[in-house]
This record gives sequence, structure tokens and C-alpha cells, in this order.
Amino acid sequence: MPLMRRGVGRVGRPGLVGTVARTAVVAGTATAVVGGVSRHQAGKAQTQQDAAAYQAQQAAPPPPQAAYAAPPEAPAPPAATEDNTISQLQQLAELHSQGVLTDEEFAAQKAKVLGS
Repeated sequence: MPLMRRGVGRVGRPGLVGTVARTAVVAGTATAVVGGVSRHQAGKAQTQQDAAAYQAQQAAPPPPQAAYAAPPEAPAPPAATEDNTISQLQQLAELHSQGVLTDEEFAAQKAKVLGS
């Protein structure tokens, strides 16, 4: 008479408990993979939406000028302008590294920010 292990109906074939356990592991793995893919796709879609909004903002026409000439404003402090330029360049670099902006788009936006 062959030796029978607990949970094994026939030699080399798992019993009901082994089959259920294997099915649970496979189902859990599939659920984890699908969840990861969904989160990745949602993040990618959000990045694309952010890039499109940024590009739309950059392409928007300036507000209409008033009918009268306003007195000239005092120049802004250089530090604030430099901080704004740096933050814009960092944002562009991030979009470029994520693959949202092509090399040409990145170069054009960078030139626009730098005023070149």
C-alpha cells in the first residue's frame, strides 16, 4: 500500500486543500498585479493631464490691455523672479524626464522661460 501524505489524494497530485490554497495564491497575485497596473495607469494619465494643462496655460493669450496707460510698476525683486524661473525649469525638467515633453518641446519651453 503506498504511503499517503495528508492533503494528497494520490501520489504527486494535491488534494482539495492544496488545490484551494494554490488557487488562493494565484488569485491574490493576480489581484495585486491588476491593482499595480491600475495605479500606474492612473498616475500616467494624471501626469499627462498635468502636462496638457501646463501647456495650455503657457499657450493662453495674455489678458486684454486696458484702454488707458497704467503707470509703470516698480520692478520686482530679482530673487523672486529667479525663484520663479528656477521652479519653472525644475517643473519642465520633471515633465521631460517623465517622457511627457519631447526634447524639442522641452527646449522650446525652456527658451520661453529664460526669455531667449
